[in-house]
Amino acid sequence: MCKVFKIGRSSYYEWLDYKPSKRAIDNKMITQEVRMIYFKSKQRYGSPKITAELNEKGIKVSRPRVGRIMKLEGIKSVVNKKYRVCTTDSKHSYHIAPNILNRDFYADAPGKVWLSDITYIKVAKSWLYLTVIMDLYDRKVIGWSMSNGMSAEETTVAAFNMALRNRSFDQGLIFHSDRGVQYACREFTDRLKSKKIIQSMSRKGNCWDNAVMESFFKNLKSETTYGSYESTLIAKRTIFEYIEIWYNRTRKHASLGYKSPEQFGQLNIKSAA
Repeated sequence: MCKVFKIGRSSYYEWLDYKPSKRAIDNKMITQEVRMIYFKSKQRYGSPKITAELNEKGIKVSRPRVGRIMKLEGIKSVVNKKYRVCTTDSKHSYHIAPNILNRDFYADAPGKVWLSDITYIKVAKSWLYLTVIMDLYDRKVIGWSMSNGMSAEETTVAAFNMALRNRSFDQGLIFHSDRGVQYACREFTDRLKSKKIIQSMSRKGNCWDNAVMESFFKNLKSETTYGSYESTLIAKRTIFEYIEIWYNRTRKHASLGYKSPEQFGQLNIKSAA
């Protein structure tokens, strides 16, 4: 056989006796896990979140090592870091609430600070409008609405009604948004006042005053490989899956210690018990 393949006897016996190192075996196992997590996330996760997932499974590995494996495998997150869409229509005569939140993006319990924003979703030759309300404490989306129109009833009021069904809140709840007419009009502000909710609004043209919501929409559009949806049905199915199945229940957040909103909420309920 050695003569046929033109290799030396010593090389042949060395190959027979070869045993892969422990690190080589570990790398093979970790590579399989990395690929499984990566494709399970629909190619959304980069090395930090994959590392957190591995550690959660009891596989202790560093982020640089995961990064090297991903590079060797030719896989990387599909998330586009550059994304910015502005939908705010602040050219109106309604009262503008002060910026009470003032970029203090921390809440020590649920039902203390709610954030909200509206974005465009392109569908064929038209648009849908996605309104989202998030609890700052656990970053969970507690209310949302997709509509064909931009009226308050279709956007902010519809999302707010869902939020009220999904989560209770403390007295003195702060509701923060931009200055858009859907948040400033009487149809919406009267509902906040009836619940004794304190309204807060970003400064004019300052997206960083609502940075958490800006980040959410950037991630949504990047992680759903955002473009133009073929139909309203496909768009609504995609957004539903992203918010209710992926984002709230599964997606890990660096700000929550690499836990999903649901995991974070459950862990803190247990620790408080």
